[in-house]
Amino acid sequence: MLRKQFIALASTLAMGITASPAALSESWVVVAHGNDVKQQTLDEIAAAGGTVTRHMPQIGVLKVEADSNFGEIARTISGVKHLSADNTFQFYEPVTFDGPTLDYAGNPPSSGDDDFFFDLQWGHDAVNAPEAWNAGFTGRGVRVAVIDGGFDMDHPDLAPNIDYNASADFTGEGIGYSFDDAFSHGTHVAGTVAAADNAFGTIGVAPEATLILLKALGDAGTGSFADVAAAIVHAADVDADVINMSLGASFPASDEGAAALKVMMSRATNYAHHAGVTIITSAGNDARDGDKDTNVVTLPADSPHAISISATGPKGWAAGEENLNQLAVYSNYGQSLIDFAAPGGDYEYYFTNPEPACAVAGLVRSCGVFDFVFSTGNGGWYWSVGTSMASPHAAGVAALMIEANGGSMHPAQVVADMAQQALDLGKPGNDDDFGGGMLQAPH
Repeated sequence: MLRKQFIALASTLAMGITASPAALSESWVVVAHGNDVKQQTLDEIAAAGGTVTRHMPQIGVLKVEADSNFGEIARTISGVKHLSADNTFQFYEPVTFDGPTLDYAGNPPSSGDDDFFFDLQWGHDAVNAPEAWNAGFTGRGVRVAVIDGGFDMDHPDLAPNIDYNASADFTGEGIGYSFDDAFSHGTHVAGTVAAADNAFGTIGVAPEATLILLKALGDAGTGSFADVAAAIVHAADVDADVINMSLGASFPASDEGAAALKVMMSRATNYAHHAGVTIITSAGNDARDGDKDTNVVTLPADSPHAISISATGPKGWAAGEENLNQLAVYSNYGQSLIDFAAPGGDYEYYFTNPEPACAVAGLVRSCGVFDFVFSTGNGGWYWSVGTSMASPHAAGVAALMIEANGGSMHPAQVVADMAQQALDLGKPGNDDDFGGGMLQAPH
């Protein structure tokens, strides 16, 4: 299989995040015994040289700034249950291609959509989003929190749907993107979920959903575990119906500090779940079998109530390939890791057929580029690929399901409906590559 052949490319090129939890840093995660952090614990942390920079009383977690000697002292504090260096996520360099900003891409007469780049969005067809729109489901009234890096808050495809009051920055850099941000990752993800139906640019899977944009990764592509946990808690507190996290970190379960990070993320996802939030995460881009690699922890995909999404895509769509639902060469897989599948794009055809050019909607590019996911970017639009692109397709489908259910839906019922409506691509029931199947929008 080409899956193993492309592991090195997936590790260095596909969108993903990694972490080194064992490394010491000046930022620490302190997990208390229970949610009520006692004043005595706070006093002892201060005496040990720690400064609390973030307190999450909803889940009993503190973010503390201190030197490397803090850990040894803090472990003796009776109110501290778990302790870890608060390590950072780091984006790999993504596989991306600049998109057109002025070219007009016409729609087929039957599409009924007038957003001029819609024809490039094959993923919407794979999840039956147009059929949902025609049935009257557009995500209206459903609130989707996107926890990611910076966002283009003025993008004409995003601005109509953003709840600016509920959106927040957890990095100290400001909620909007910096011109030094080379990734456009958050903007791309948000547009896949809910780019507006405004006769302009692209359209999201749930084009009338409300976007709550939460910046937990900085403009340099890094962010702390504690900031992500805080964003999850905030999303629950501002009445999000869905959380999308196109991020993750994998590390050996035996690493020092792994317990603290697992417990913190578990408390955060449990808190959101009990508040009625459906949590969607990307599964990762390491072409890793989660069933065999059992000593590895992947967060937040392994956290309670997180719905982990593998990536699918065509292999030569612009050249005539009609099957949109093949497991992407880089996607993680395994029944213990994957809950469902959604479009994330693939680069296998691009790397194996670099020369041919194809035309789609009046645009001429290398044929393999069209297998990528096309969405909003900072100041425009572009193609990208990864499970980071699959997760927002799933979040959009969840928003459509919640609207179809009357606007309110327990997360367990969302999962049940996902399983009932999913397209079975592998063996009956749960499958190594696609989990419960390829997600389908209600229609």
